[in-house]
Amino acid sequence: MTKLHYQAATIGLLIAFSQSVCAGEWIEGRVTHVRDVDTIEVNNLPVRLNGVDGPEPNQQGGRAAKQWMTKQVLRKPVRCELTGAKTYDRWVGTCYLDGEDLGAMAIAAGQARDCKRYSKGKYKKFETQQSLALPQASYCR
Repeated sequence: MTKLHYQAATIGLLIAFSQSVCAGEWIEGRVTHVRDVDTIEVNNLPVRLNGVDGPEPNQQGGRAAKQWMTKQVLRKPVRCELTGAKTYDRWVGTCYLDGEDLGAMAIAAGQARDCKRYSKGKYKKFETQQSLALPQASYCR
């Protein structure tokens, strides 16, 4: 397959995904961009990590958290289970790197917090003193 054919196929998939996704649907691919610690792009498709509350790049710890996630996943293959929900331009899902949950990794590394409203407390056990010191979005409380 030529590069042009690959790009056309990727654009076609993005258009299809942008219209509808079902809960439980999986996507796989390389991380092409890290927006911040809780939003990555998989083959240019934005995915918001479900139940993970990370600081924005302009907040306390935000730049370091983004750098941490970039080091972990950029250009690496991941697998994400989408919930079917969408927030802004991002699909919501749980992503895995070599079988390990990226959300759990970020929280255990002190780079994000559990957002219990969406995680139902799934990540609480991974929180550290460092992660608890990060700002938390009001919608997560």
